[in-house]
This record gives sequence, structure tokens and C-alpha cells, in this order.
Amino acid sequence: MKNCWCGSGLPYSECHEPIEVKLAHLRAQGERVPDKSLIKNKAQIEGIRLAGKINSMVLDRVEQEIHVGMTTQEIDDIVDAYTRELGGIPAPLNYEGFPKSVCTSVNNVICHGFPSDKVVLKEGDIVNVDCTTIVNGYFGDASRMFCMGKVKPNAEKLVRVTKEAVEIAVSNLKPYCHLGDIGYYVNQHAKKNGFSVVRDIGGHGCGLAMHEEPYVCHIGQLGKGLLLVPGMVFTIEPMINEGSGRFMVDGGDCWQVYTTDGKLSAQVEHMVLITEEGYEILSA
Repeated sequence: MKNCWCGSGLPYSECHEPIEVKLAHLRAQGERVPDKSLIKNKAQIEGIRLAGKINSMVLDRVEQEIHVGMTTQEIDDIVDAYTRELGGIPAPLNYEGFPKSVCTSVNNVICHGFPSDKVVLKEGDIVNVDCTTIVNGYFGDASRMFCMGKVKPNAEKLVRVTKEAVEIAVSNLKPYCHLGDIGYYVNQHAKKNGFSVVRDIGGHGCGLAMHEEPYVCHIGQLGKGLLLVPGMVFTIEPMINEGSGRFMVDGGDCWQVYTTDGKLSAQVEHMVLITEEGYEILSA
């Protein structure tokens, strides 16, 4: 009996054949179905699950230690040291020239903020810490928002609504839902609260590489786009702005992304797996 193409070692009939038969039927009905390379096997999922767990542990350590008066470079030092202590590798370090082990995006920095000994966290700041960890060749990815001391009501609301938007989108995941559903739920919640979603920077497939297909836009339509099927792993990580959803990239480093109007931005990222029963959060 022929083993499955995915490398699981199981017979094809016991591994990917049932889902591929179902996808062929759905494709014939006009649905957009994922390429089989986007569907992880059981061994891969176990490896990704471990990487996601360790990634969350690193963020837990940051949550324990982050405080007013520390520099964002100190956050980078914590992430780098604890990741290695747990047997992982900080994925951002030297990724396409990125010089740090984690992204720290403060206030009007939307994403990809460089840790620096010149950036000191102040009372009232909001900061996103975006952490990606490699363990045994597999990737875990998530980010959290932190409020420094007492923040202004508008900042508190932005952070809260961003967390809620992710929770709403994740809670509506189920096998054979659509990619557009994620963007619909995120954007509706942001707009209802007077905020804007960044359209052109979004989530992505993850697990075997730092960034994989599909691109996960956080503006979408219910029932539209690619089918999300069991075995797919991807991130939901909306960047929600206090003002306009427009952004600019720092000309000096081609990494750090800022709001064009100087207003606040927040981001929360979960890495999720679509299962036969629903979903599993692998890192948050």
C-alpha cells in the first residue's frame, strides 16, 4: 500500500486521501481550495505545536519582566537569552537583514520595531512584542500588547479592541470556513469602535517557515476566499490604528512601519491550527 505523499509514513488511504477527495469535490463546486503543501501532517503539527508552546513561554517571560523605565533592547536581551535557554532559536535575528531577536513596536510604530537602548518605555506607552521561535526546524509565532502603567483611555480602548478582534475572529474559525471570514470579523469590530485596520500588512501561513502562504488579510468578506481546511496553520495578527489605516516605512532601515498620521497602533497575534473539530491556538 502506497505511503502518503506528505511524509507521515502512513498509508495514503489513512492520511491525506480522505481530505483530498473532499477538496476535489469542493473544487468542482467552485471553491478555492489550498494547495496540498499548505496542509501539515501529524508529525509536522506536533513539531509546530512544541515551537508554539516555547514561543508562548518566551512571551510569558517578557510579560513577567516588562516595566516602565526599561529599554526595548532589554526586551530583546530577555527574548534572546530565554529562547536559547529553552532550546530554541530567535527566528527574527538576521532574517533578511533584521538585526534583532524580537520586534518591539511602541505607540505609533505599527510593526517591525527595532529594539534599542535609546528607546525607554514610559508611563502611558503601549508596546507590541512580536516573538517568533524556531525549535527543531519548526516555527512558533505570536505577539502581545503591553500597557505601561496608567495609559490614556484612547490607548486602553485601542489595545482592548484589538485583543477582542482577534478573539472574535479566532472563535469563528471552523473547518471549511473561508479566509475572508477572518478579515470580516476583525474589520467589523474595529470599525464599530471607530478604528482602522491596516489592509496591506497581515497574517500568514506558518510552521515550516517563518512566512508561508496564504496571506491573511484583516479586511474581508464572509464566505469569500480560500477554504481553511484541517491541517492548515497560520497567524491572525491584525494591526489596528487609532486614526487612518495608512502607513509608511522608515526610509533608513526599510523595516520599521509607522502610522502616517502619528496616531497609535496596536497588534495582537495568535498562531492557529484548523482541526477536524474546529481550531487550536498554538501560540498566543
